[in-house]
Amino acid sequence: MRILIVSDAWLPQLNGVVRALSTTRERLEGMGHEVDVLGPDRFSTVPCPTYPEIRLALTLPSRVGRLIEAFAPDAVHIATEGPLGWCARHWLRQRDLRFTTSFHTLFPLYLKLRAGIPERWSYALLRRFHNAAVHTMCSTSSLEALLEEHGIRRLARWIRGVDTALFRPVAPANLGLPAPILMYVGRLAVEKNIEAFLSIDRPGTKVLVGDGPARAALERRFPEAVFLGPRLGEALVAHYCAADVFVFPSKTDTLGLVMLEALACGTPVAAHPVPGPNDVVGASGAGVLDEDLGAAIDGALDIPAEACLAHAANFDWDLSARQFLRNLVALESTAPAGAAVQEEEGETA
Repeated sequence: MRILIVSDAWLPQLNGVVRALSTTRERLEGMGHEVDVLGPDRFSTVPCPTYPEIRLALTLPSRVGRLIEAFAPDAVHIATEGPLGWCARHWLRQRDLRFTTSFHTLFPLYLKLRAGIPERWSYALLRRFHNAAVHTMCSTSSLEALLEEHGIRRLARWIRGVDTALFRPVAPANLGLPAPILMYVGRLAVEKNIEAFLSIDRPGTKVLVGDGPARAALERRFPEAVFLGPRLGEALVAHYCAADVFVFPSKTDTLGLVMLEALACGTPVAAHPVPGPNDVVGASGAGVLDEDLGAAIDGALDIPAEACLAHAANFDWDLSARQFLRNLVALESTAPAGAAVQEEEGETA
């Protein structure tokens, strides 16, 4: 099968969406499918406001359409609601061609936090985007309930996995810091609620791995914390293994792949009881969820690595890839000529 994934989030970006898509591509190719990703790397780009490391493609639906035609896919999946996603959606809709989408990021909440934009405005736009698809894939039951609440229809489950061949117990990185090591890995941005973690008074050392627009301000405000910058591959694995607790303060993530990566390295998780942590950790015993993040950290320190490893083993990327594959639809027209345009004009906000 020839599968085209259209995504505004793609390499060299480093985030959970890119990891999910790149791993899915790898696993599908291992099953014998031909997969291409239409990302910003093929276009001139501009930096995303407040996210300069994220590049937004400068293009038109006609050019995106030519690239779709050139690949001649059997199925098209639109992974993001950015410029490429909208261009692909428009071109496919104009031809009454079927496609799927997926929901990865709570942009309505991000935009509210960053720019004060009411969430209902953003959800109206997301309804318009996703309700044109045959299926909108989402990763968890919590996210599915949220999307249903906001009027996004025809939802299909696409679970996530963790690469246990890479993320596994290894010799820990020699950080030379006072224990216990309380570690966060991910983007340093306002929506990640990192201040809640760094404001907690606990013995040991708070270590942050990653980068982002909030890093400079956080370094100035919390000089006692250790900011290491990004780590990749085996170096990242060794840092997970050096942590006594992985702290996930975010209340805005739809999942949180970093929690799965930490668990696969034998590191327990401390987080709030919100969507994402509820779905990844829940009542598994591999972490502690508490409204009081300090109490969650205290409890997680007593969790053995074996409990984390056993829980992480339940998240399999091959199963995830097969589920993604089942959700795809053939790129074919099933509607009378002009029906897609009429429906689009009639979609409600």
